[in-house]
Amino acid sequence: MVDRTLDASGLRCPMPLLKTKLELNSMSPGQELEVIATDAGSARDIPAFIELSAHQLVSRSEADGQYRFVIKCGG
Repeated sequence: MVDRTLDASGLRCPMPLLKTKLELNSMSPGQELEVIATDAGSARDIPAFIELSAHQLVSRSEADGQYRFVIKCGG
């Protein structure tokens, strides 16, 4: 069960990534954030950001043009 959900549907790159960063900055380590996006760039941008951060990508999926990510907030 995720702690927060960020619906970035309809937002164009780079807004889904920026909103994801802001949301993670306001969360405590160990909490999970679900991000929902419709911009195809998110499929590349969000995992790339997670790789360079202290956060962990728990899961990712894509269906009907909607991208979902579950991210565990790092310390």
